[in-house]
Amino acid sequence: MQISQEDRRILRDLALRQAELAASPRNQRLMQEWIAFGHAGKSQRPMIRIEIDTFQHEVLPAMMRCEGEQARRIEARMLKPIANFTLFEDDTLVPSYYAVTDRLRFVPFGLPAKREETGGLGHHFIPYLHDLEEDDHLLGPSQFSVDEVGAAQEQADMEELLGDILPVRRVSDALISCPTQDIVHIMNMDDMYMAMIDDEERFHAMMRRLTDDYIAYFNTLESGGHLRSAARMQHLCQGTYCFTDELPDDEPGAPLKNLWLYMDSQETSGVSPAMFAELIFPYYRELMSRFGLVSYGCCEATHGIWDNCLSTVDNLRKVSISPWCDEDFMGERLQGTRVTYLRKPPATILGMDAPLDEDTARACFRKTAQAARGCKLEVAQRDVYQIHHDPEKVRRYVQIAREELER
Repeated sequence: MQISQEDRRILRDLALRQAELAASPRNQRLMQEWIAFGHAGKSQRPMIRIEIDTFQHEVLPAMMRCEGEQARRIEARMLKPIANFTLFEDDTLVPSYYAVTDRLRFVPFGLPAKREETGGLGHHFIPYLHDLEEDDHLLGPSQFSVDEVGAAQEQADMEELLGDILPVRRVSDALISCPTQDIVHIMNMDDMYMAMIDDEERFHAMMRRLTDDYIAYFNTLESGGHLRSAARMQHLCQGTYCFTDELPDDEPGAPLKNLWLYMDSQETSGVSPAMFAELIFPYYRELMSRFGLVSYGCCEATHGIWDNCLSTVDNLRKVSISPWCDEDFMGERLQGTRVTYLRKPPATILGMDAPLDEDTARACFRKTAQAARGCKLEVAQRDVYQIHHDPEKVRRYVQIAREELER
């Protein structure tokens, strides 16, 4: 690693601070609360996390001291949970180790997504396909690989840099499979919708091929012993953790049945529940059945596909309740089940107004508390792109959420 002596000193000081925060009574208590939250079928206090990734540019620069590019990447990664823990005081944990994650690569149909930036936060995917009858010859076999050499080198480098202060640990986060997102990355959404209507047979064939490729990919990871089980604070996507008592934690060479899978299908939000059940869900269910536990959903409204699809998934343990979801409907369905009501509040409350609109925030969380009564409730605030450089605003938002949800 190309890191100057001064940057090494800064990173080692930061590692010491991380170790101290990880060992603090508050972090230890929070760890026990998350472990309790992961017990299947047992309702605990609502857990609240703020995903800093989308607005870290307004928080981390003032905390950073390193000069070199590589050192700053490491510093930013270490600072993110510390910022949550110290500035926002949400339920984000400070890890007692430096995590080196798996380096996995999966390229659907061998077609890397091509993006065109729009000058702001938006972007456009440049399609390969428009009409399946004319273009399906472009769909090759999916490509996948595991970079064990790169991960081992990163682990060795970080152990040399920080290992005497902060343990360095290999971890596997939850695996991810979002087939409809893969398709939209290579085919415009309107063309995908038209294919579902006008060329159902070829659309089925495309979904079948992609599902088979994911199965081959996951089987390769399993048979090669590349994965570790995750049942503690590993990343589960959508701002949440892998905590559960139904799977072993940190088991090397873990089988798929001891792992979490994350899936969503935001791209089919405009598809009827009946069409989703016919053209999409059979393939999703097949992938879900190979894993121990499943977390489902991003910004799509899951209530429309609950009764005829998601409710039939026995190993489903978390479901997204986005701003477009019928909170009351899902609260009624999830009462007394083992499925966590994973609420994603509207990003506008925290991200739009410079001063926090406390009345609106209270009303939002009061509604969630009412809808989710009798459910295992977790809040993951995502997709906030600005906080007007005011971390105190985020801390106050978390405080209001706690007051209303625990009232």
